[in-house]
Amino acid sequence: MSYKTIVAVLSAAEDAGKVTDHALALARRTGGHVVGIHAESPVVVTLIAPMEYPDPSAVLDLQERARRQSREVEQAFRSRCERDDISYEWRLFTGTAGYASAGVIDSARGADIVIAGQFDPDADGPAQEDIEDLLYESGRPVYLVSNAPAGPEPIDRVLLAWNGSKESARAAFDALPFLTAAKEVEIFTVDPPENSMQSREFCGAELAATLARHGIKTTVASRGSERHSVAETVNHRATEIGAGLIVMGAYSHSRLRQRLFGGVTSAMMRHARVPVLMSR
Repeated sequence: MSYKTIVAVLSAAEDAGKVTDHALALARRTGGHVVGIHAESPVVVTLIAPMEYPDPSAVLDLQERARRQSREVEQAFRSRCERDDISYEWRLFTGTAGYASAGVIDSARGADIVIAGQFDPDADGPAQEDIEDLLYESGRPVYLVSNAPAGPEPIDRVLLAWNGSKESARAAFDALPFLTAAKEVEIFTVDPPENSMQSREFCGAELAATLARHGIKTTVASRGSERHSVAETVNHRATEIGAGLIVMGAYSHSRLRQRLFGGVTSAMMRHARVPVLMSR
């Protein structure tokens, strides 16, 4: 298994270069083809002239700003691909649906992996809803590039966040190309359960045995969250072991519950310190 078709979803000029760099780094390792996608969504605001009609010049200005941003994103993408002599193509979709537009979702579904920027409320990048749409609608693993300033680095250690759910199982096997290339993989469980089927000391052991048959050097660890959130505990452990990637399932609970009460997925979208591969 390898990532041969890599979709890079580029939202703004500020994050286009970084997301493209991560896509190209992966394509160089796998001999993959990169598809750059931008969803042009003009900002819609209420613009009222004295006669209570929208000001045409202001509307035209917003449209031109959206087109200018699209050109900047495309230039950042094309220049990097041509510099690295990587097989690539560019796709532009226009509408108000953002990442949920049919073109973006259809392109993502035809890929091996989707790469996008991490949600940052203080930057002109993808909104949380954009990333949720990719996770819920694409059916593909989504690799979120963290907001940390560092560029793509070789991933020698991977932290696989495991809770026994079908989402975390899917993420583990969607991430096999990263796991097999890594020098070490840690299966990490926060607050492992104790039940009649399995003791907390053996949580993740069966998965470790499966990955070992792929030639992956795997260790198993667990920790109680104590007074910290699960996301904080996972991030802290990733820092402790020097992980260059976190692999985890997304939305084990419903999307509505995540919206109302928060959750690990939403927290990792905002606060992950290294790239995160999520599957649902």
